[in-house]
Amino acid sequence: MHTATAVPSPLTKPELRAQALQRRRDFARSLTPELRGSLERQLMAQVLPHLKPAAVVAAYYPMKDEIDPMPILAALTANGNVTALPWFAGRDAPMIFRRAPADAPGPWGVLQPANDASAVRPDIILVPLVAADLACNRIGHGKGHYDRALANLRRSGAVRTIGLAWDTQVLDAPLPTDPWDIALDAIATPDRWIEATAA
Repeated sequence: MHTATAVPSPLTKPELRAQALQRRRDFARSLTPELRGSLERQLMAQVLPHLKPAAVVAAYYPMKDEIDPMPILAALTANGNVTALPWFAGRDAPMIFRRAPADAPGPWGVLQPANDASAVRPDIILVPLVAADLACNRIGHGKGHYDRALANLRRSGAVRTIGLAWDTQVLDAPLPTDPWDIALDAIATPDRWIEATAA
């Protein structure tokens, strides 16, 4: 049973990020296409019930080692929900969300919506991560795009965040955090749903 008294990791965030990236890479590359598809369908079954109240759901276009949220977005689109993905005008520009699909090259080498796709404000954002802990603290790639975008969005109202991950990305030990880090509201893996609890 997990407890709230777990000892914090002695590693720094950059060290934890490097280890977690390697662990994610190794795990993703160990999967057969069939097993990966099965796990991503399990993730979809885990997440979809939690998205029912949302009119606009944003996700991310996955890099090859990240768990893929596209089946979730496809199911939402078929149900009539508005779906969105991150969009950048340039590498130094803030991240905003535009309506899916992602069919144009972005400045980071990841597909994003077209420049003329409608900008939207999500109710729920499915967030990628490198590592997370059981309190729903998150380590990303270190650029701060999500923390800044969430801080900006929450100035005008509530936005719920759900981190998506392989099980191996969720750590028992608490992660180190900085003042600007924004914790997730929940984390979903193919096998687990972890809800953030109030301190």
